[in-house]
Amino acid sequence: MTTDTTRPGPMIELDITGMTCASCANRIERKLNKLDGVSATVNYATERATVTAPVTVDHDILLGTVAAAGYNATVRRPAGTAESESDAGDGRSAPDPELRALRDRLVWAVILTVPVIAVAMVPALQFEYWQWASLTLAAPVATWGAWPFHRAAWTNLRHGTSTMDTLVSLGVLAAFGWSLVALFWGTAGVPGMTHPFDPIPDRGDGPASGLGDIYLETAAGVTTFLLAGRYFEKRSKRRAGDALRALADLGAHEVAVLPHGPDGPETLVPIARLVPGDLFVVRPGEKVATDGEVVSGHSAVDASMLTGESVPVEVGPGDEVVGATVNSAGRLVVRATRVGADTHLAQLARLVEDAQAGKAKAQRLADRISGFFVPAVIALAVGTLGFWLGAGAGREIALTAAVAVLIIACPCALGLATPTALMVGTGRGAQLGILIRGPEVLEATRAVDIVVLDKTGTVTTGDMRLAEVVADGASEDDVRRVAATLESASEHPIARAIAAGTPTGTLTEFANEPGLGVTGAVDGQGAVIGRPAFLTARGLTISDTLADAVSAAEARGATPVVVGWSGRAHGVLVVADTVKESSAEAVRRLRALGLSPVLLTGDNERTARAVASEVGIADVRAGVLPADKVAFVRGLQERGRVVAMVGDGVNDAAALAQADLGIAMGTGTDVAREASDLTIVSGDLRVAADAVRLSRRTLAIIRGNLFWAFAYNVAALPLAAAALLNPMLAGAAMAASSIFVVTNSLRLRRFRPER
Repeated sequence: MTTDTTRPGPMIELDITGMTCASCANRIERKLNKLDGVSATVNYATERATVTAPVTVDHDILLGTVAAAGYNATVRRPAGTAESESDAGDGRSAPDPELRALRDRLVWAVILTVPVIAVAMVPALQFEYWQWASLTLAAPVATWGAWPFHRAAWTNLRHGTSTMDTLVSLGVLAAFGWSLVALFWGTAGVPGMTHPFDPIPDRGDGPASGLGDIYLETAAGVTTFLLAGRYFEKRSKRRAGDALRALADLGAHEVAVLPHGPDGPETLVPIARLVPGDLFVVRPGEKVATDGEVVSGHSAVDASMLTGESVPVEVGPGDEVVGATVNSAGRLVVRATRVGADTHLAQLARLVEDAQAGKAKAQRLADRISGFFVPAVIALAVGTLGFWLGAGAGREIALTAAVAVLIIACPCALGLATPTALMVGTGRGAQLGILIRGPEVLEATRAVDIVVLDKTGTVTTGDMRLAEVVADGASEDDVRRVAATLESASEHPIARAIAAGTPTGTLTEFANEPGLGVTGAVDGQGAVIGRPAFLTARGLTISDTLADAVSAAEARGATPVVVGWSGRAHGVLVVADTVKESSAEAVRRLRALGLSPVLLTGDNERTARAVASEVGIADVRAGVLPADKVAFVRGLQERGRVVAMVGDGVNDAAALAQADLGIAMGTGTDVAREASDLTIVSGDLRVAADAVRLSRRTLAIIRGNLFWAFAYNVAALPLAAAALLNPMLAGAAMAASSIFVVTNSLRLRRFRPER
């Protein structure tokens, strides 16, 4: 027997650290694809590589290839497996050493840079040996603080490429190196020196000519500003993986199995030890451990987190139940049918994972521009140096012009353009109850033209409430009291809605018919409550008035419950998932932003149509499963629509991730929030319209910042190359552009929601 060594093995996913831009992902992808039989794609936004390799290529070869390219990688465990669940622990993200190290580097850089910039820009603060004190403070920032940029630039150099890190490193080293030369071999180090400011470089021939200025504040300031941008970008990307950790935490971690049959003793075991065919117990209030079939017991199972159904589903022997749903009433014995990665929850986790990976292909605006900007600036600096040397102007003027080119082009303002606007925009959003994920989110809001709304918990409250009582032949108070007394012994959510806040009498002879109703004696008198057919089967008549009330309730998607005694029905209690007061206005605001609303729900058609009619939505898609929600959103995208999705449940998570813009209600599940791009803390759908407006405004500010960040380069680069711009003036222009970017971003603090 022979083994086919070329046979592809299972798909392998690698978590990659150390990437700083899309070109890093391309480099790793090329390295992996050079291996025999390996097909790999690397996603920069999710920091993940998806690899298909022959069975003969083990994980160490793949990890070694990534390491040879200058990055680190670990094998990713599949979402939904026992191992990934155990790693998730309580669902919180594990500490990220790389993020913590970047934060520490940023903190120290800020502490050291602030005095350097202050003393350089304010001549009154320049004491006798201020330049040497600045060198002492700036040296750690330009070397240790900027080490991530230097390291990335060196990696780029070894592979014959350049990125924004290359220009940052060159700019920092040029400014710092020039300052060292000026301090040790020029006139900048003499006691009592003050910072000169000459618009045009001195073209004298003395050895110290042009070496009287230092640019330590440039080297330290560029490093600190860009470290801040890198830190906030890294933190935002780190949070993208929390959706899967929240999904893993949603399931049960322990289960009570019955190894000796339904009537045997229970044994508590970890969920990872459960295998298909095992019997396990689910008590009221507990999560169903895994997908299975009910063997004995009757109950109502709350599946709203997974299916979107607002009314719990009645289950009994032979019915299927899904892992992570909640048992609302009686004790159930379930036989496991699917476990681990095969469960409905694990499949949902994979949907979220795939949708996130598929959405993150767009590069940031700055990265796209820097693809040609960085090499052009480097070439211009080298050309400037060569030109002036060839023209016989002397090495000082040539070096001054070349350094001026690098400093004026150093992307400090470019690095601030996105982070500052994002920080101000997200800060203002947080004040208004809007949480924005990152700059990629903002691009999506500009082009969104259709908004898909989940029903339960988004357009409606998601809570079952007593909406109406119709009495016939008895007072409304008597109807409420008898109904509340009967339902007070039941744990069903509809029963709890009827019994809540209503005085009850004495209940005896209570009997429950699962899925139909209950009977009992209220203050000694027999009474019945439940479905209309349940009452008629027991000989109670239902008047035309009450029959009309039942029909009207069903027509608007509510749940009617009939109560009666003494041979006839005396009342109808209507229980409904009520529409939020703000939903109709929210739909109008979304339309005003140019968005076409669609109601997408797992609920039945009648309920969905009734809710849609109340809030003014014409397009309704009902009875939709989580996977179908993803397919619906993807179908819209394939037809050229740019989709926003608003939801709150686990069943919405994959669709939120697939949509171009995912908006989660903060009153919903953690999974939905983590899979979304925007989160509405209050649960008020009107704020979703404000979120779109704020995001579009923030994007406009970012685009304006990027324009001006490059505009001053375009204007000043020719002057610098022509040796008409002193490097100090170049540093001042760079600082001015940074100040403009920050000031422009602060305009977002004046954003106001619609009243």
